[in-house]
Amino acid sequence: MKNKILILTLCAAACVTAQAQFQMPKPTVGDTLTSISVSPDRTVTFRIFAPDAKKIAVSCDYWNPKGVEFTKADNGVWEGQLANVPAGSYRYSFAVDGVTVRDPRTAEASADRPTFIVDPSGDSFFEMKNVPHGAVSQVYYQSKTMNTTRRMHVWTPAGYNKMTGKLPVLYLIHGGGDNDKAWPGVGCANFILDNLLAEGKIAPMIVVMPNGSIDVNKFADDMMNDIIPYVESNYNVYTDKDHRALMGLSMGGLEVLTTGLNNYKSFGYLCVLSSGWFKNQQDVLNERGAYLKKIGADFNKTVKLLTFTQGGPEDIAYENCKNMLKLFDAAGIKYEFSEMPGGHSWLVWRNNLKDLAPRLFK
Repeated sequence: MKNKILILTLCAAACVTAQAQFQMPKPTVGDTLTSISVSPDRTVTFRIFAPDAKKIAVSCDYWNPKGVEFTKADNGVWEGQLANVPAGSYRYSFAVDGVTVRDPRTAEASADRPTFIVDPSGDSFFEMKNVPHGAVSQVYYQSKTMNTTRRMHVWTPAGYNKMTGKLPVLYLIHGGGDNDKAWPGVGCANFILDNLLAEGKIAPMIVVMPNGSIDVNKFADDMMNDIIPYVESNYNVYTDKDHRALMGLSMGGLEVLTTGLNNYKSFGYLCVLSSGWFKNQQDVLNERGAYLKKIGADFNKTVKLLTFTQGGPEDIAYENCKNMLKLFDAAGIKYEFSEMPGGHSWLVWRNNLKDLAPRLFK
């Protein structure tokens, strides 16, 4: 009995000691801070609590030559503004005394870079609206090509779990420096697709967003030997070319060109956004030009849609694309070309997805 009392006494003493040692940190203004806000006039205000910092900066997808100037309040909150931001979705991060940090006050703090949306109308095609929403899943598959487990994101349309019929598949690739989070993140692909489906502008489809951040030729092998077989084994989808599309931007456009042209009998739709073979790589141009002439007639009979888009002459890929298209002309390959102002940016690519998705699988 005495032993039990002694044990209880020791436990109680330990708990008291632990409580004395552990103290909740004092609350600060940073605990309730609204770190980012967007006003109706498209002014974005950034805030971060960093009382000991000497300098704050912000990096954002919207480039402004003047940058963002921050001032520090007496309570340790730094604030800066970015005016006249065009409607769109933008990623951002802070730099505290030169060290890049994610916004600690956003719900997306665990993301690579959180995003904010500027939309003065409240009715943009890329925003989340009151419509049925599909699901975006992180999917892991074993890549024999890369001898490792790789990840992709997959959008399935609203009501997919109750659907009994097969669906077509769009393989949608990001650009250089990004990964498979980009299209469902800053690209707002799932919201664009949700809205198009709710408006009856597209039929239900599955959209696979793979990680293209590997060598272009390796990616082509991964797509054909690993990604497509995985999708067709795990989702109720068609397996013929007329129900399979490939779309990619910038570096992803190069992956569409490599994968799609080398395997053109496997795809009914090829969409190349802001991309093209480099003008200074003459050996590549010569080799690809000869190949296009070899497949030209059969390609025209096989592929339903080949389209190229650009963000106007200010797009960094514009000249490469225009020069490359001469090779398609010489080979007699049919294609479509369109451009819109906006340069090499998500402003353009979100619009490309909105405009091209309704043309697939017709």
